[in-house]
Amino acid sequence: MDFFSKDEADVIGEISNISIGSSATAMNLMLGQPIKITTPNVSLVHRSDILEDYENSCILVRVQYTQGLFGTNMLVLKNEDARIITDLMMGNDGTGEYSQSEISPLHISAISEAMNQMTASSATAMSKMFNKKIDISPPTVQQIVIENFEFPDDIPDDLFVKINFRLRVGKLIDSTIMQLYPFDLANSIYKLFQRRN
Repeated sequence: MDFFSKDEADVIGEISNISIGSSATAMNLMLGQPIKITTPNVSLVHRSDILEDYENSCILVRVQYTQGLFGTNMLVLKNEDARIITDLMMGNDGTGEYSQSEISPLHISAISEAMNQMTASSATAMSKMFNKKIDISPPTVQQIVIENFEFPDDIPDDLFVKINFRLRVGKLIDSTIMQLYPFDLANSIYKLFQRRN
């Protein structure tokens, strides 16, 4: 990590671990399933390599920081995980019709609601951690085709801090969820942490 020290990686990983852990609690309440999220794996990646572990398409969640921090945090989910989460949110057991069908506007709406609650919990955890008001916009959720995807103009960064978590939802999901911070945003978070100490 030429531009990113081990100390910075450890700090971002720990902050992300706390905020994702808070999100997991919200997820548990929504889905009625035990949620386990493992210790994060942090790396620095170029934008062209970010989605190399995903096939064909995936779900991209964008969250804009609007107070306390400024920039865009992104989460990437596998389609099959989004389908199972949607099925659970629709009151099924995670193996029902929504877990089998193609991603539809209903799936996007359900994931938007889940992410809205999860990211709100994450922002609250960060506010407590930094003793500073951290606000976010409601998340935007879309299914993207990987070979056609281009990063939006409002995310000009070439380098991103990638944080991979292993996500388990009961016996239904054993997968990876990826969180992405543009390098400048990750640097701002690290500086906030330093000022706290």
